[in-house]
Amino acid sequence: MQDIEEKIKSREEAAELLEEFRKDNKCVVFTNGCFDVLHPGHVQYLQASRKLGDILVVGLNSDDSIKRLKGSERPICEESARAYMLASMACVDMVVVFDEDTPVELMGALRPDILVKGADWEGKELPGSDLVGRVEFMKFLEGWSSTDVIGRIKKALQSELG
Repeated sequence: MQDIEEKIKSREEAAELLEEFRKDNKCVVFTNGCFDVLHPGHVQYLQASRKLGDILVVGLNSDDSIKRLKGSERPICEESARAYMLASMACVDMVVVFDEDTPVELMGALRPDILVKGADWEGKELPGSDLVGRVEFMKFLEGWSSTDVIGRIKKALQSELG
């Protein structure tokens, strides 16, 4: 069994490993996101994504990237904790942190076969979709998003504080 930390790779390490997997005709699935507060919706999404191929790589937005995309109050969990949580999941083969606002540069380096995104991206311009053989959209688990979870926590704190 692979140690959790061994699943967290630099862009260069990941690209090198994926080249080796490709020689064995392994299908590489890629998804990305903030994964700020890991919840059942993430788990379902990642498990379904993994079933699409042989290797699941998760591109993880860095802390700086999330601040630019979601505001100064995010992320809730720092990137090392988020990477560790994702890497602890059996369905995730590799986690690569990226600092850009989109995963396009990372995808260019990793060259995945399949890109998986949430169903909310369907019909929208999807950065990096031109770099893969196919795009798959996943439905979300109703009522579960990091924004929803954070909102519930804030509401609970406000009611507790009066």
